Amino acid sequence: MYHTMQSSCPAALNEWIAFFESLPEGERRENLIELASQSEQHAPKAGEIFQIDDVRHDPECTDKVGVHLRLEDDTRAHFALSFGPKVQTLTRALGVILCRGLNGSSLPEVKAISEDFVPRIIGAELVRLRSQTVYYILRRMKEAAQKLAENGGGAGVSPVTPIVAQPS
Repeated sequence: MYHTMQSSCPAALNEWIAFFESLPEGERRENLIELASQSEQHAPKAGEIFQIDDVRHDPECTDKVGVHLRLEDDTRAHFALSFGPKVQTLTRALGVILCRGLNGSSLPEVKAISEDFVPRIIGAELVRLRSQTVYYILRRMKEAAQKLAENGGGAGVSPVTPIVAQPS
């Protein structure tokens, strides 16, 4: 069992951390699998407009991952994630947790999150098995928040001119 401590995470993400820390290993895995099956609910919807649409296939992931970000009320992040068919269950599950835990946060809150909470959710054994890939989605979401902040996020960035980052 992990030592429960408050991290510098938004309240919604801290709730997910506390939930997973309270579970025995078997239930933790079952819940991660269930969350992964809900990843389509956090994909961009038809007609949704985002200020950041960053879809790419990085070497550390098995398929394309899209990180989509816009500001709501000019200050609060709204993330959506899209996954290629080969993206692993654990990556999808963490994506769902991060969407639920980070949506409504400010860009500075997203950028300030430390990766130390990840083992508290998925367990040290899975972190060892999956190495650095478990941190992939968080890094991509923080990168999107940084790009949006650098391009005037929260200061009237037009949602009709998205910043598209899609390396060839």
